[in-house]
Amino acid sequence: MFGAAQPHLPGFEDIEQLVYPDHEPNASIQARFEAFHQLNPWVLRELERRTADCVDNGWTRISIGMLWELLRYRYGQATRGEDEFRLNNNWRSRYVRLLLERHPEWEPLFETRALRAA
Repeated sequence: MFGAAQPHLPGFEDIEQLVYPDHEPNASIQARFEAFHQLNPWVLRELERRTADCVDNGWTRISIGMLWELLRYRYGQATRGEDEFRLNNNWRSRYVRLLLERHPEWEPLFETRALRAA
């Protein structure tokens, strides 16, 4: 499945089927995250879209955990639960950092901590 085209799911144009990368057994969390993100750029776009929606609705604090679980829920709806959505919780902190890198104005919305593992 590595590198395969990601079809859009009918009725969920913002959600695509996940592609899981092959990686070295001892690859760091960061290396595994980067491989996953490269194959699934829609995940960041969906997190951006959901964050922007929260901002537009006046939210002053947002939890990446809430967005993460919402994304899992939406994926389950799109695939009718037939495709396991394995979104690694270790990547939440990486995705929030990507969000803030792309949208520094969102810095006050999210609480971040120092990364413990590379």
